[in-house]
Amino acid sequence: MRQVLITGGGTGIGRAIAWAFAEDGAAVTIAGRRVDVLNAAAEGRNITCIQADVTNEVHVREMFQSPFDVVVANAGWGTSGKTAKLSLAEWNATLTVNLTGTFLTFREALRSDPSPSRLIAIASTASLKGNASVPAYTAAKHGVLGLVRSIALDIAQTGATCNAICPGFCDTDLAETAIKGIMDRFDMDRATATAKVAANNPRGDLISPDEIAQTALFLSSEGGAAINGHALSVSGGEL
Repeated sequence: MRQVLITGGGTGIGRAIAWAFAEDGAAVTIAGRRVDVLNAAAEGRNITCIQADVTNEVHVREMFQSPFDVVVANAGWGTSGKTAKLSLAEWNATLTVNLTGTFLTFREALRSDPSPSRLIAIASTASLKGNASVPAYTAAKHGVLGLVRSIALDIAQTGATCNAICPGFCDTDLAETAIKGIMDRFDMDRATATAKVAANNPRGDLISPDEIAQTALFLSSEGGAAINGHALSVSGGEL
């Protein structure tokens, strides 16, 4: 039975990935800061919960008391604000959770024995283009992609892979926050606000977390064995 770890596994994309691997027969571990959220995601499934903050070196080390076959670095968040208005604290916090958290997770995974055969970072279409409204998040996700490509070269001869999934705007709590913010700011109805959030997707909708989960399953399968150092955009054609 494959052992799978997903950070930020209690909600949104992480939870969808956890459920998909559990349904596929894997023994899944989800890590996150909020125990109640983790327990709710794990209820009734073959999922183990670990309370951990991926920006804390000790916490990350404790996540790897046992080795994993697949490690998905999903924990992350973003704050909006153009560069001139962005505080140093906001910049540092965004880079720490998105980029440093991914680095610590993958570093500890590679130190485990045996190390995973599949490393997957949940990046973003912001890894592949600029975004004036979220410069810190964009910079962090560009960094995640650089890390993924570097690790991919490092582990290629072992048969292991390291890849990035780059979702467009997904139907998660983050999107809901953005939709409500637009509704309040512009006195806009929900349908119009949702369309505004989804405007970069040529399909005209939000990406489903399940679509990201199925992509993670594929990259972890035998069919994904030759895919290494790749940024796989799951965005309906945004890029």
